[in-house]
Amino acid sequence: MLRFGAMNSIFRLSFVGVAILAVAGCAVLSPPKQSPPSNTASSKPPKNATTAEQFDTTSQAERTAALAVPKPAGERNLGKTIATLGNPTDPGFWLETPLVSKRTQGRVVFASTGKSVAVELIPVQGAATSGSRISLPAMRLLGAPLAGLPELTVFAD
Repeated sequence: MLRFGAMNSIFRLSFVGVAILAVAGCAVLSPPKQSPPSNTASSKPPKNATTAEQFDTTSQAERTAALAVPKPAGERNLGKTIATLGNPTDPGFWLETPLVSKRTQGRVVFASTGKSVAVELIPVQGAATSGSRISLPAMRLLGAPLAGLPELTVFAD
């Protein structure tokens, strides 16, 4: 007959094993990683980055340019999307969204703050209603909560 201490150890080892398998399974089921935007001058954040400021490697000039976006005459409203924070290690201003079928320049507007940011629109597979992922620098300039699900209006040039 096993003593309580031995059973407790077996339980802990079993739990750790199940947790490792679950994490490994998540890696297999994750959607394919998109390549980072091609038009960004920003660099990757340092490996030891832990804060939003450390992950946001955009320069003040890049931020100013992204905010000072004129509305192009031929701009098309692609619709609204709910966005989550994308990979914070991918630099620059971008939105991965099913609202486009090819990479293009565009703009997103966050109605809650009234702010607009120029972004590269990167296509991802899925229904137009399946949501989008936005870069950390873009989310910060929009004034959107990093842990939130902001509704954005997306425009293409």
